[in-house]
Amino acid sequence: MTPQLIGEKEATNNDADEPSRDEVFKALSNRRRRNVITYLKQHDDDARVRDIAEQLAAWENDVEIPEVTYKQRKRVYTALHQSHLPKLAGGGFIDYEPNRGIVSLTEESRQLEMYLEVVSGNEILWGEYYIGLAVVCGLLGGAAWIGTVPFAAVSGYAYAVLFAVLFGLSGVIHRVSTRRNRLG
Repeated sequence: MTPQLIGEKEATNNDADEPSRDEVFKALSNRRRRNVITYLKQHDDDARVRDIAEQLAAWENDVEIPEVTYKQRKRVYTALHQSHLPKLAGGGFIDYEPNRGIVSLTEESRQLEMYLEVVSGNEILWGEYYIGLAVVCGLLGGAAWIGTVPFAAVSGYAYAVLFAVLFGLSGVIHRVSTRRNRLG
């Protein structure tokens, strides 16, 4: 199979109702489109394009909504109306009624959730955390194995329980952190 046919086959293996990975990446390739999804997830009901544009302009200019100028709001509104909302609607991620200026999320927007998780700049990546935890546990186990005082005084069962508790607590904290960092 050629690479093109493999990609087409992958797209056809998905449910007909679900967007392909390429469609998801295309929808999320622009910051304004990601911010539209974020805004809509924060406001469960239908939203007016005017309100979305106002909030996005505030986010983009790092100001509060009352401080957004007409020019800032208009620039975002025009881009949303002409480009971003039609692209999101074309991918099936939103319902967009341009005549009424109303936007709402669709069921397909749930496909975007796994791509919208956020890791703050000051947080360690979970993969790095678990590698570090494994190294610490390995060092503790190694110290006990070679008879280093005081590590040799602790039984293997105690280490097993300690490691299980550490990894279990880490998993719970990871889960809570992931849910907190999810947009919307």
